[in-house]
Amino acid sequence: MSEEIAKQSVAAQEFMKGLWKENPVFVAVLGMCPSLAVTNSAINALAMGLATLFVLMGSSLLVSLLRNAIPKQVRITAYIVIIATFVTVVDFLLAAFSPTIHKALGAFIALIVVNCLILGRQEAFASKNKVGLSVLDAAGMGLGFTFALLCIGVIREILGNGSLFDISIFGPTFEPWVVMVLPPGGFFALGFLLLFFNWYVGKKKKANA
Repeated sequence: MSEEIAKQSVAAQEFMKGLWKENPVFVAVLGMCPSLAVTNSAINALAMGLATLFVLMGSSLLVSLLRNAIPKQVRITAYIVIIATFVTVVDFLLAAFSPTIHKALGAFIALIVVNCLILGRQEAFASKNKVGLSVLDAAGMGLGFTFALLCIGVIREILGNGSLFDISIFGPTFEPWVVMVLPPGGFFALGFLLLFFNWYVGKKKKANA
């Protein structure tokens, strides 16, 4: 019984670490290209985050299943082929079911293939662990990445357009901060969130000391 509880605890830790303690954006500072480029609106940020989550979970599942069959000499190449396969699936699905979002994300969908977060999790975790833990790790990291992108996208859309998910919040009298939907706005929003995240973590550590 105690062994089963220990396994459940490990599984929960593997899932939760990506959401906060080892958040890909706020802690590891990975995947900066989509974090800055496609977060000019909340819907684009959410779509990119979910696309990355799908690719990360699918590739982690397959890499873990094939971890003993993939020769070490070609493992990186094999991981990239697996990741590219799932990216192609996402690309076709978005093009078929949401052409507007597909057009807005543009080339950044294809660039998921070279997202260091995804390749890093295959090399560091999925290739060394069983399927269950690998999928949980991928889910946690993917949701953490999606959460970070959504935070940036929400801030930029609210300040830059006065709306959230294309729904007006402040009405016609609001004067939008146009800079927030331009490239510099991504840096401003990310910098503010990194500052807040590190301040909160530092404060929590002092409280627990």
